[in-house]
Amino acid sequence: MQSTRVVIVGGGPGGYEAALIARRRGAEVTLVERDGLGGSAVLTDVVPSKTLIATAESMTVIARASELGIFPAGEAAGAADAAAAVQVDLGVVNHRVLGLATAQSVDIKARLEREGVRVVDGAGRLEGPQRVVVDGAGAFDADVILIATGAAPRVLPAAQPDGERILTWTQLYRLTALPERLIVVGSGVTGAEFAGAYNALGAEVVLISSRDQVLPGEDPDAAAVIEEVFTARGMTVMARSRAESAVRTGDRVEVTLADGSTVRGSHVLLAVGSVPNTAGIGLEEAGVRLGPGGHVEVDRVSRTSARGIYAAGDCTGVLPLASVAAMQGRIAMAHALGDAVSPLETTEVAATIFTSPEIATVGYNEDQLKAVGTAYRVSMLPLRGNPRAKMMGLKYGFVKLYIHSVTGVILGGVVVAHRASELIFPITLAFAHRLTADDIADSFTVYPSLSGTVAEAARMLHRHTP
Repeated sequence: MQSTRVVIVGGGPGGYEAALIARRRGAEVTLVERDGLGGSAVLTDVVPSKTLIATAESMTVIARASELGIFPAGEAAGAADAAAAVQVDLGVVNHRVLGLATAQSVDIKARLEREGVRVVDGAGRLEGPQRVVVDGAGAFDADVILIATGAAPRVLPAAQPDGERILTWTQLYRLTALPERLIVVGSGVTGAEFAGAYNALGAEVVLISSRDQVLPGEDPDAAAVIEEVFTARGMTVMARSRAESAVRTGDRVEVTLADGSTVRGSHVLLAVGSVPNTAGIGLEEAGVRLGPGGHVEVDRVSRTSARGIYAAGDCTGVLPLASVAAMQGRIAMAHALGDAVSPLETTEVAATIFTSPEIATVGYNEDQLKAVGTAYRVSMLPLRGNPRAKMMGLKYGFVKLYIHSVTGVILGGVVVAHRASELIFPITLAFAHRLTADDIADSFTVYPSLSGTVAEAARMLHRHTP
């Protein structure tokens, strides 16, 4: 009996996770990737950006060292600025960043080949619903096709990147010296993360936001904390300012805003969203329906409108997270190969914004609960009273929990804290398994620990019934 032939176009998390699942279920798997295994998540986005952010976080810790009684050797207590005692060599930082990304890509390729996946280098395009053609490598017939081509940075018509002074986030790692004055256009997740990182590394940063505050799509309380932190650390945040163009003159750049005013700096980072990599690869000709923005339309098991063709990751526009891409890819292969499958539930996705402090969320937010008329209660507890936070010198952050007013079941949560990406897990677990606030409140936490605030926020929601 001939095994199912699976061809995957795109080797990011959605593609390579799908390839591994398909192989374990006995399929004959071919994975086509043009830029390197791991895709943008590994090579130009998640891995390098979070490595850079981790380096910047070290500078944040150093900056508050004097508050903890730590000073450069030989300096009188209270007489030194710990942050001024160190400097950043951005060339070394970026060399390490790209080295780690490349090593991860190599590891992924080795694992795929070890498990029997055929890896084909090149750009793939569909030639009908059951064939993928790869330039220079031939054609591959398929019973199942998965599209996992990702997305690319969006640019402004009057702000074209040159890779030197006007940059997208994929080009930042070419810099060998810290920007003197970095103008970040866009205050969404990507803009906020890089603005915070470069500010911590020592660059002067101007963040241009077209909305009333940074991170406009996030929890308003969380966004307010991040904006407060940014301004406290010397960043200039320009709210309600829309960038129209960016031009370079020698070693300077000038950004013109919609009101005609200008902002000058040494570099510009364009962080104005992304566009799916779906054009020119034969999708519509194969019967795959695209949305208005060019995203592949999929259902909750990753099926497209064309029989036998699935899609996963940023090209679908579902949620631009590597974890979601990987889950979509795994679900697609399970469904295509006849295995048991649970449809994607986006409310169960825990998401983190890697600013300092981090913002982590899961479940429903307040606007969603109001929109559907759910009866809910909320508790919000600042971290400043947490003993571990005091020991670590942490001043900003909170835990917020939403529960159903009647049942007490956890409906969602927000954590703003150092390592919020780790602290969100108990709330994610509670949400996924329909636990109550009392279930969290009655569980032991370590003393002292930041997670103690999660339990305390849950205890605040206990309703005594006489």
